[in-house]
Amino acid sequence: MLTQQSPIGSGFGAASTVEEVIRGIDLTGKCAVVTGGYSGIGLETVKAFRSAGAEVFVPARDLAKAKAALAGMPDVVLEPMDLLDPASVDRFAQHVLKATDTVDIVVNNAGVMAPPFSRDTRGYESQFSANHLGHFQLTCRLWPALVRSRHARVVAVSSYGHRRAGIDFHDPNFEHREYDPWIAYGQSKTANALFAVALDSIGKRSGVRAFSVHPGGIVTDLIRHMSKEEIDASNIIDKDGAPIIEPENNKKTPQQGAATSVWCATSPQLDGMGGVYCADCEIARALPSDESTEMHGVRPRATDPVAAGRLWQLSEQLTSVRID
Repeated sequence: MLTQQSPIGSGFGAASTVEEVIRGIDLTGKCAVVTGGYSGIGLETVKAFRSAGAEVFVPARDLAKAKAALAGMPDVVLEPMDLLDPASVDRFAQHVLKATDTVDIVVNNAGVMAPPFSRDTRGYESQFSANHLGHFQLTCRLWPALVRSRHARVVAVSSYGHRRAGIDFHDPNFEHREYDPWIAYGQSKTANALFAVALDSIGKRSGVRAFSVHPGGIVTDLIRHMSKEEIDASNIIDKDGAPIIEPENNKKTPQQGAATSVWCATSPQLDGMGGVYCADCEIARALPSDESTEMHGVRPRATDPVAAGRLWQLSEQLTSVRID
């Protein structure tokens, strides 16, 4: 499971937008699935794929909100799905598999950040469940169509929040430790990155490659659980209530935030590669330790192939879902 976790000189950067990275890419005849594709960077990702000719499927927990956001894109296929509800994940995947023979791109973009403590119906902590386990199940269910593509890519939207925590394999669902919303978020974002490492190792022989992404700091609905004190300390909104945009300091527009996902999903620069963590439309630099104080780059906890394998096995156990 060795990966090329070092920059390749893509020519893009922190300020690059989806329009720039999708330019010249033809997705005619391709099929893409984008979770969270009706708000924030997910919506920009859908717009980019659609502009390049792809057929796009978007699962939605809030269908009314999704229909309003995608009203100008009637060709986008909307179906209900709640990442916390395994039965609804299966129903959505079945709809996609009935509608198309192949899936060429999956962007696991939806997520939640630092909410109050809650569990899904199985008793699993909500961030680990929604951000990781739901996407694990969805990708596994879509596996036959991904393999039929022969050149599929799966993108897991992680975060530099992985620096906050690794996977607690003894207590991933906070049954025996006190819940900390930011530790739980960090665990789920590390899980997103490790998922890509493991999936790429499994899928590359079948032409399925996987990448994880840090999109940057973008003011979207994701911050809804942050307190005013946390928002003020993050310095992401100015005195007039407008988002602060400083791409070089990790503060981006949604168009800039979606660019790395779109680059990973479509760029020929990444042909033959996979299992890497990317940021700013580039493969991120590997940091020397999990204790590194640097804000850029990826910590070893998010690229460790042994931890990735353990997480894959744990995910199979918790979901009772496996790749056939």
